Amino acid sequence: MQRRLLAADSPNFEPTMLNKSLVTALALLVAGPAVAGDIDGVWLAPSRSAHVEITHCGDALCGKVISATQPRTNPNFLDVHNKDPALRTRRVIGQTLLAGFTGGPTEWTGGHVYNPGDGNTYNGRLTLIDDNHLKLTGCTLWVLCKSQVWTRLE
Repeated sequence: MQRRLLAADSPNFEPTMLNKSLVTALALLVAGPAVAGDIDGVWLAPSRSAHVEITHCGDALCGKVISATQPRTNPNFLDVHNKDPALRTRRVIGQTLLAGFTGGPTEWTGGHVYNPGDGNTYNGRLTLIDDNHLKLTGCTLWVLCKSQVWTRLE
């Protein structure tokens, strides 16, 4: 029985650019899409240059303000816009802004976002754009939403 030579078995075989491209494309197809890393860490929110630490709280994600630029009109950075008058004397630093987010590895939903700038709580979604950028979306209704992109600090 005669053995059939494949191109790669040939002593004169040289990989071409087309062959290399096909192998690379096949490897990418088999590997699948890249998955962004873990969401836990400290993130820079553009509002008041707040540093928000996101961690796992049980089975969900939560986020707490660990530092922020304090407004001149509110040097103690109190939660003056809170809808509950009894909470208006608490400091924003140390306050939980994000709670109840579940899902992953790149999108978390079902959580709530508290905005100390207006005292409202919104339905939220977190989307990990890449290892260093997180999109936070808050909605009053699912059609009335605002988003901002946070940058990882740690």
